[in-house]
Amino acid sequence: MKKMQNNSDIYLYKRNPSKNADFNIWMAFPGPESFALSSLGYLWMLKTIDETEDIDIEPIYQDTKTTRIHKKNVGLIGFSFSFDMDFLAIFSMLEQYGIPLKSSDRKNSSYPLIFAGGPVVTANPKPYVDFFDFFIIGDGEDLNLTVARLCKENKDKSKADILKMLSDIEGIYVPGLSKKNVKKITKRLSECIYTPIISERAFFKNTFIIEVERGCANRCGFCLASYLNLPVRFVPYEEIISTIELGLQYTDKIALLGAQITAHPKFKEICNYIYDKIKYGHKINMSISSMRVDAFSPEVVKMLVAAGQKNTTLAIEAGSERLRRVINKNLSEEQIFNAIKIASDNGLKGLKFYGMIGLPTETMDDLQEMVLLAEKIKKQYKSFDISFGFSSFVPKPNTPFQWCGRETTKLLEKKAEYIKKELHKLGVKAQFGSIKWDYYQAVLSRGDENFTEYLIEVYKKNSGLGAFKSAAKNRIDTDYYALSNYTYGQELPWDFIDIKPGKEFLIEESRNLLASNQKIGV
Repeated sequence: MKKMQNNSDIYLYKRNPSKNADFNIWMAFPGPESFALSSLGYLWMLKTIDETEDIDIEPIYQDTKTTRIHKKNVGLIGFSFSFDMDFLAIFSMLEQYGIPLKSSDRKNSSYPLIFAGGPVVTANPKPYVDFFDFFIIGDGEDLNLTVARLCKENKDKSKADILKMLSDIEGIYVPGLSKKNVKKITKRLSECIYTPIISERAFFKNTFIIEVERGCANRCGFCLASYLNLPVRFVPYEEIISTIELGLQYTDKIALLGAQITAHPKFKEICNYIYDKIKYGHKINMSISSMRVDAFSPEVVKMLVAAGQKNTTLAIEAGSERLRRVINKNLSEEQIFNAIKIASDNGLKGLKFYGMIGLPTETMDDLQEMVLLAEKIKKQYKSFDISFGFSSFVPKPNTPFQWCGRETTKLLEKKAEYIKKELHKLGVKAQFGSIKWDYYQAVLSRGDENFTEYLIEVYKKNSGLGAFKSAAKNRIDTDYYALSNYTYGQELPWDFIDIKPGKEFLIEESRNLLASNQKIGV
């Protein structure tokens, strides 16, 4: 393994730091540099354009103090938009560089074109249409470069002309110009997307992340990662192995990424490959993203233990089999206990179970089942470390539960307190995400083009919960967006995004999942 110098970055692609380019781009990440350096998608976009000799690109972050490229020479700024609350950091960065928030205030040529891409705006860009000149909808690895080249080749034309050309490209949404339906771009995964810059400064220090698959065939009813990334795509086994070998030349920290990693048809072979390397003396610290219970296997656990991992996370979502069927998480209690046995027998010291409260059709009986499940596990595996982590349900666009509203914050907090209290009696740790913040995440998730002044007001008031509560001033009924059960027949803000397999498919999925406890209109 090649040694890294302290505080140095290793670039795993050919770059020219002294380009003689006549077009400049800022690739912006709405968070600190350490997070950006652990963001696989962001880094790959940066790499794709940085490999281009006639375009100069500079990464900028929320904590960037000085820039190499002067802002007056930047022709294009692209923002990664992965989380609903990212708009706050995006606004802050625009103001930091003296750029008006609204695109209507950036008409003259002294301001660059500004766009966004990522899961938030792919699912529903409508709340942000007045802030960005255009959006990339879907997988942006190739589209990003197409956009950069078009903007460079037409840099002497007016913004209006460039935006018109962009609106004709499949996968680009230009508010006011694009066709009625904008098709989401889906990329074939013939190659691995991997960490192109290994850095000591990254949040996951010196870690080489590899995307082994994209999407999830299990299609939990609430899961944006499943439905936004259909069809499920797997990177070929040979590509994964050669990419692992590439990473191991520079670091011993390897992470495998994907929404359904264990469904890879060669996943056991991948685990065995890594396990054999460790067995024959190659030091590897391996981590993988949360796994499904029904795909847990001795091969996986042995590999993780050999790579130094003591605990891992399993997503069970709900405590009762009834509710797991409703959300399409078709796990039996027997499967859950089988996974625990495999973990315990093969050297793991503990498991963290991920759950969700407030799921559509949930009752107190379902919560009691979660407590009973924890009690049974604790009784049977006394020396095994068990903990739970919970979030609350947030309806997401382009999922079967997009029509389902949240329960009130008061009721959800009561449910959380019940679970926390009952698990505490058992000596089981339970962590909860912020239910109040989840409420506003739901508001943003199902928002529309009427949000412009509201979002600006929230930002100007320093972004806390109190700022979000100022909605009444801007005539935004936040309860409508967060709590309402929508009807299948009503038009939704994001319906114009053409995401396969389409709205009719989602309606059918929703009807089937909620059939036994229908709660929304038809």
